[in-house]
Amino acid sequence: MTPCKRGEEANELSFLSLGLAPQLCETCELLNWHKPFSIQAQAIPVALQGKDIIGLAETGSGKTGSFALPVLHFLLEKPQVCFCLVLTPTRELAFQIAEQFNALGSSIGVKTAVIVGGVNMVEQAITLAKGPHVVVATPGRLVDHLENTKGFTLKKLKFLVLDEADRMLTLDFGEDLNKIISVIPKERRTFLYSATMTEKVAKLQKASLKNPVKIQVSTKYQTVAKLIQNYMFMPAKRKDVYLTWLINESSGNSIMVFVSTCATAQRLALMLNNLGLPAIPLHGNLSQPKRLGALNKFKSSGSSVLIATDVASRGLDIPDVDLVINYDVPLHSKDYIHRVGRTARAGK
Repeated sequence: MTPCKRGEEANELSFLSLGLAPQLCETCELLNWHKPFSIQAQAIPVALQGKDIIGLAETGSGKTGSFALPVLHFLLEKPQVCFCLVLTPTRELAFQIAEQFNALGSSIGVKTAVIVGGVNMVEQAITLAKGPHVVVATPGRLVDHLENTKGFTLKKLKFLVLDEADRMLTLDFGEDLNKIISVIPKERRTFLYSATMTEKVAKLQKASLKNPVKIQVSTKYQTVAKLIQNYMFMPAKRKDVYLTWLINESSGNSIMVFVSTCATAQRLALMLNNLGLPAIPLHGNLSQPKRLGALNKFKSSGSSVLIATDVASRGLDIPDVDLVINYDVPLHSKDYIHRVGRTARAGK
């Protein structure tokens, strides 16, 4: 298959021509998804043929739609509880994927459950007992439920989706993933999505996929062609002054500032708020409701500056970020790619 550029739309195709159920195509239209993106145009027909998929696609390429739509298509044909399990590395991404499933499956009454850490287990057990069609989870918390929640089982699971597999394995979820794979049916369909193909991802692929079709949207690890990048050089002790100036100059735009530690995120948010520039911190030390609250507040533009650690840089689809500032330079080039992937998304 010829790799296509990220965000490139498959112009001559429609969702209907890919073979999706008309009901789902109508929902796509209502959501202003008029044409499939490259990853969707390549992955959906393969998925509808009943094959396993390895999708190498960057953040912002429309990959959530490329696995959610086929899952909903098959769910519509044969509805059942615990039909699909989506595993993801972070809590925020789990909520985001569930949102997409709910939006795309609104016309067919899809029920989703988000199972992540930082939320009461009893409440989650009640949600699971209600029989959701799609469970979106982080591996650690799902294993807790498999081991401790009476009556919860994945023995009839039909679809397993591993999203951001490279990141899950970097975060040492390997053992939890093995436990989950050992208790779900061997006869199932598996979609594995990753921005990069690492050795660990290749091992996971061998353990969990059968004769998969590899779909690659970007041939090498790179930033988007339309992204404008600038570099500012200054004394370290003047960094806060330059940051304040830059945010002030860019007022009216939505801005994400990436920092390396939770303490820096908190400190900069306090500083900017005291200077009359509304800023929200988003980092791992915040409780789950606070993290979601920060994200929603930023999405609805209650505040135009989000100061985040790398927990926020993977897979979060905040549609309109005009400017990304790397206050601290990331240690790995891959993290830089994911950070700047917040802007110039989907062909913008």
